[in-house]
Amino acid sequence: MSERTKLTEATVSATQATSAAAGRGVDQTIGALKDSASQAAAGLEKTQVKFKEGFEKAMKTAEELAKFNQGNFEAVVKSGQIWAAGVQDITKQAAASAQASFEENISTLKALGSVRSVKEAIELQSNYARSSVERTVAEVGRFADASVKLAEQALAPLTARVTLAVEKFAKAA
Repeated sequence: MSERTKLTEATVSATQATSAAAGRGVDQTIGALKDSASQAAAGLEKTQVKFKEGFEKAMKTAEELAKFNQGNFEAVVKSGQIWAAGVQDITKQAAASAQASFEENISTLKALGSVRSVKEAIELQSNYARSSVERTVAEVGRFADASVKLAEQALAPLTARVTLAVEKFAKAA
């Protein structure tokens, strides 16, 4: 074999080895690119799923908050209605008490006009003063009790909402 033939064969052999190595390198590069693309697609899918879950959770929380706030509004309205009705009732009671007191005053004045002695006038005035003080003490106690009861009733819907909020947010924490 001539030197030239050997050189040609060596060149062909080196070219084939280089081509095979280049082919393997290209195949490896393509494989690595495919793996990278697959991993990127999987990462995007995971990110999309997480985003969707987060968005759905945020929407659910917003809906729950809106419902909770609607309940708060309803509790405030109900509390206001209870308060207004209670104040109206107490006002009617006060007016009735004032009317009774006025009628007692007129009755006492009429009776004073028909007394026959100073002693009778003093007794009449003493009885009037005593009954006025007793009525006033009784009325003040009754109005105080009614006012406390009204405050408790009016605050009940609000207290219930606060209790619910504490329970709800304690679970969330």
